[in-house]
Amino acid sequence: MPTMADVARSAGVSVATVSHVLNGTRPVLPHTRQAVLDAIDALGYTPNTLARSLVTSRTRSIGLAVSAISNPYFTEILQGVEAAALEAGYSLLIADPHDDPGHERKVVQLLHERRVDGMIVAPSANPRELVGYLRRHAVPTVFLDRLIDRDGTDGAAAGDGAGTADGEGAPWYDQVCAESAEPTARLVTHLAGLGHSRIGLVAGLPGLSTTSERVSGYRNGLAAAGLAHDERLLVSGNSEADGAEEATAALLALPDPPTALVTANNAMTIGALRALRRHGLSVPDDIALCCFDDFAWTDLFSPRLTAIAQPSREVGAQAVRVLLERLGERRRPTRTVRLPCTFMHRTSCGCPEEPDGSEEPAHTASSQSEKGTAP
Repeated sequence: MPTMADVARSAGVSVATVSHVLNGTRPVLPHTRQAVLDAIDALGYTPNTLARSLVTSRTRSIGLAVSAISNPYFTEILQGVEAAALEAGYSLLIADPHDDPGHERKVVQLLHERRVDGMIVAPSANPRELVGYLRRHAVPTVFLDRLIDRDGTDGAAAGDGAGTADGEGAPWYDQVCAESAEPTARLVTHLAGLGHSRIGLVAGLPGLSTTSERVSGYRNGLAAAGLAHDERLLVSGNSEADGAEEATAALLALPDPPTALVTANNAMTIGALRALRRHGLSVPDDIALCCFDDFAWTDLFSPRLTAIAQPSREVGAQAVRVLLERLGERRRPTRTVRLPCTFMHRTSCGCPEEPDGSEEPAHTASSQSEKGTAP
């Protein structure tokens, strides 16, 4: 196999220059850089990444721990992470924690033992063990989709970033997520504007920041519409289809069931639709339906599903960018990046078709918000 010395001789440069071209460690004149690249191509030289990592203590790899990779939302996040990592010259190692705190810690430890340079993790509802491990080993990490506070609990209320945190109770790690509260409130006020006064919510798994934020948005939406909050209309579907089917059936069994329903993620939308079909109810004639998460086939249902679309690929790509910034400057101020969602106005809410377009911002905030802690 050709060596770096062979490339240097062919290009008429030093081995150090070849190294600078390959690793980007020092600027190289354009014509010299091109000569090195031409020599690499002509000789078929392949850099020894293992040897390079022994010298630099960097593997140019990122660990990604995300549960329910089969979920379309996380699949799109994965695509965003992979594209951004590849563009930056990083490979990706993927593990599924299955939303189990004990397994979560184990898979993150396995990724760490593979000497990844940093990690992107969608934490479980109880990630205390995970946070403890990451803190003990000083692993550069970005939390994805779900926020946590400093001690590894639901960070929906903290919202102040992570990493080298200084504020009392602030999280330790950088975090990237989509907005949740305001978009959920938007669904509720939209349904209220159509005349619904009994609006149910099928909420996600307790303990997740996405769940608590969407519950908060639901309550805020009711308050904004001047509607009383009936606790019986708020049920948990545990972020899965089967749980949502049971929860929706419980709502329909109430003496005064809801006339409109909001589901808090795509899997629970499927479960709710199963329950409605089982009860012989038609959407939107018998009950209006709006959902959080816009997945590929929402536009194929009849009626077409009114939904909140999360910028899932951009969430994944942004997590990579934040992690690379952290790797480049370990002591930089920590931050939480929140990306806006889009209100996809279709017909399951009871509105007629809108041929002139259906995409609207889900809230009036700026296109991207960031909060951070000062070093």
